Amino acid sequence: MAKYIILGNYTAQGMAAIKESPARLDAAREGLASMGVTPDAATAAKAVMTLGMAGNVSTVTMAALSESEFRKVVSELP
Repeated sequence: MAKYIILGNYTAQGMAAIKESPARLDAAREGLASMGVTPDAATAAKAVMTLGMAGNVSTVTMAALSESEFRKVVSELP
């Protein structure tokens, strides 16, 4: 299964409503579950774009490799 590292930063709008963060986190979990969160690239992109549309956070998403995936990639280098 694909793995992603998502770095998030609160926007000014997000900080102004910081007390609502726990409820937004719960809603985000529910939304991700409804998308099936089997993180392929398209689903991951859809999830972070949906999160960004709310205007409370900005994100940077990076694909991550497990150790075994990393070893395989390195072993295949020219």
